[in-house]
Amino acid sequence: MTHGFDLQDDLVCEGIIGDGCGGGRIFTIKEETLVAYDPQTQSTIELLKGIVDAVKISKKACLITIECKNEIISFDLSLLSKV
Repeated sequence: MTHGFDLQDDLVCEGIIGDGCGGGRIFTIKEETLVAYDPQTQSTIELLKGIVDAVKISKKACLITIECKNEIISFDLSLLSKV
């Protein structure tokens, strides 16, 4: 459990410092919204709304991949938008 987040949960992933955008932040899906939590400032920011039936999220470099039941969403942290 890191900062109240279960990193084993499929809807939670951690940004690795030095691996592109979002290093050190924790990303999760809450109420159909992708959010980022910054443990240093203890602040949360909403990144993308309208995520329906998410099953898993993962992050590599600046790209967050959200696997949903009916689609796969790619969100670019450097652009702060879907790609």
